[in-house]
Amino acid sequence: MRHPLRWTLAIFLISGASAQLLKEYERPVRQVVRGTKGAIAAGTDSGADAGMRMYFSGGNAVDAGLASMFAASISEFSHFGFGGEVPILIRTKTGKVVSIAGIGTMPKAATAEFFRNRQLVPGEVMAVDPGGLRNFVPVAGLMPALVPGMVDAGLLALKEFGTKSFEEVITPTIELADGMPLDDMRVASIRSMRRFAQLWPTTKETFFTAGRMPLPGQVLRQPKLAATIRSMVAVEKKARATGKSREAAIDAVRDYFYRGEIARRIDEFCKANGALLRYEDMAAFRLKVEEPEVVHYKGYSIYKPGFWSQGPSMLEALNILEGLDVKKMGLNSSEYIHTITEALKLAYADRDTYYGDPLFSKVPSDELLSQEYAAVRRSQIGPEASLEFRPGKIRGTVGEHPSKFAMVRVKIDDELMARDTTGISTIDKDGMMFTATPSGAWTPSVIAGDTGIPLTQRAQSFLLIPGHPNELAGGKRPRVTLSPTLVTRGGEAYLSMSTPGGDNQDQSLLQVFLNVVEFGMNSQQAIEYPRFQTRHLVSSFDNHAMNPGEMLLDERIPRKVLADMLERGHKAKQASRMNNGSAPVMIRVTPNGVIEAGADPYLSRTARAW
Repeated sequence: MRHPLRWTLAIFLISGASAQLLKEYERPVRQVVRGTKGAIAAGTDSGADAGMRMYFSGGNAVDAGLASMFAASISEFSHFGFGGEVPILIRTKTGKVVSIAGIGTMPKAATAEFFRNRQLVPGEVMAVDPGGLRNFVPVAGLMPALVPGMVDAGLLALKEFGTKSFEEVITPTIELADGMPLDDMRVASIRSMRRFAQLWPTTKETFFTAGRMPLPGQVLRQPKLAATIRSMVAVEKKARATGKSREAAIDAVRDYFYRGEIARRIDEFCKANGALLRYEDMAAFRLKVEEPEVVHYKGYSIYKPGFWSQGPSMLEALNILEGLDVKKMGLNSSEYIHTITEALKLAYADRDTYYGDPLFSKVPSDELLSQEYAAVRRSQIGPEASLEFRPGKIRGTVGEHPSKFAMVRVKIDDELMARDTTGISTIDKDGMMFTATPSGAWTPSVIAGDTGIPLTQRAQSFLLIPGHPNELAGGKRPRVTLSPTLVTRGGEAYLSMSTPGGDNQDQSLLQVFLNVVEFGMNSQQAIEYPRFQTRHLVSSFDNHAMNPGEMLLDERIPRKVLADMLERGHKAKQASRMNNGSAPVMIRVTPNGVIEAGADPYLSRTARAW
């Protein structure tokens, strides 16, 4: 049955060029939300509510983002935990954009040679081949644990750019740890780790009340984690009582976590259970504010974390695409999808060859993000799909791509596979912007004794290839997929974006960015519009699988486009919009100063505005 009001509603909701792109049956599942004082987009309602509480009590975009981030470590424990990591980008009131690299370091005792020669054990892969396996860091257990990076990143951001006390920002998190009704997604996550939990009593105690499987609606209580966080608040209160400033009191909390009692309790647990992480690793960890990477695309400035993340791959792809008329190609036409996919494949080949922790490896960052390099790479895009991994030539030499090395493969138990991430973005009335991609310490995770803190598994993102920029080393950060994005226009706040999705993060963010700046969509339309992804890369997780030529197209993309992709040589297939590998959130400032928020409805993202 046709609905006579549908066209009327569609015309009202969809304006400008985007009206021509969205079919009658494709009006947004969720309406964009708008406000004038502040907005937040996050992974759960409770996370978004935590941020809005900061706005309502006079906080800024950083306060709101951090409250949501800390709360997500409880409400989204399936995807991110308190012992995880987070890159953060912030735009200040004065217009300066800064980066905080909240990625923990590998324990100093670790070496690549140790892991190359170490046999994997149950709980790290579940199924172990008879002769043992090499060239791959365990995906679960304590061996892939890094120093927890999220806590210091959040406290540093709060100290330098927030206005609230730690107690104010962390209160919603404590409330959730005291008791949170479980949704279906979290229950499914707990059920999936039942075998892993048998190996780790602290994990079993945390998630399986009296040893029983939880049900949706059951209240999960994490008293040990709540007590740990309350002890951090007590340190802040004690510091303020002695006359210390807000900033100094926050530093006291940082010292307590990394150089005080909490660090010592984590050290004690790790020593007792054969892990490499030690108090000395925790004590040496202290973050500082950094400069982000940036490129300019048709009047927009796009900011990403540094080459310790995959973020610059989106910047390189934009440099390649700026020399082409992607709008003329037509959104999601065969030419459009093919061209963007080939640009991404080139950028990801460079990521997999040249990226690593700049404190340990010399990354040719200036060359990779130069317009001259982009022009050369652009010329390598042909009408047919390339099935080769093609890193670019840097100073006359092409680097060694991981596909050139023999790597042992193993089927990893689904229970242990990387469980993704979340995303948080905010903008306030003063133009302050915050975006973060919190991750790590997802389920199944090992709970560090009586701290209640889940430890991250992020060391699996290292490679064990000798001499590679991302080769594992003690004190080093792995090259991560986590990649928030800020965009300014004429120096003013414009877009704040983030998404889960692992290797797909920058692919999806590139597409929603183009949906806005090239095709005139609002935040919600841009996020809901059908996307595609290439799997022609080296996976950053598990056993680092490579799938040359593979491509996934949203099921709503016409089959004639799929047929053309196959004709061009892509190994293309369709995938459900419910399982497209990412779930972006976006905040946009409109030309009249309204703050507009959108969130992916297909993986239950949420947005609020005031």
